[in-house]
Amino acid sequence: MIIVGLGNPGDRYKDTYHNMGYCVVDAIAEKLNKKINRAEADSLTAITECNGEKLILAKPITYMNLSGNAVKGLMKKYGETPETLIVCYDDIDLPRFSVRVRGSGSGGTHNGMRHIIQTIGTTDFKRLRVGIGRDDKDLKDYVLAKTDKADNDKFKEVFNRCAELLIEYFKNGDFDKLMREGNTVK
Repeated sequence: MIIVGLGNPGDRYKDTYHNMGYCVVDAIAEKLNKKINRAEADSLTAITECNGEKLILAKPITYMNLSGNAVKGLMKKYGETPETLIVCYDDIDLPRFSVRVRGSGSGGTHNGMRHIIQTIGTTDFKRLRVGIGRDDKDLKDYVLAKTDKADNDKFKEVFNRCAELLIEYFKNGDFDKLMREGNTVK
């Protein structure tokens, strides 16, 4: 299974709304005592096992709008299919701190997701979205802005809860349960 957290590499983008996917994958790695530092397929990765199955944690370094290149490269390298892919990312159309888990869907307004769909040729892969809400700023300015310091503790709780839910899913394989429990995170 490949778990991809979307974001933009480098200190300039650290702690921005657009890096929510990176934060979820980092929280999973922390709970599994792994470091995401292996460079491969336009990504930084960590490889572990869960229930005897290989689990690849990945953070594309292609920048958001070219995320599909990394996802396709990882799928090819590890012989994985869209059915074994989970993409974690930010969503401006969800209330801040909420989470939505789905088994398929469009890319919506998210350029990284649009590129993944275009590159791998399907919308049929799992995704976990972290709500960042909206404000009156231009969309690009908003998603590339640093998160409000007052919100950082709450976001950290959300990332940790997402990590717990995903690790439980890796162990039990019950995607319906992941959706039920994930969609109640607020």
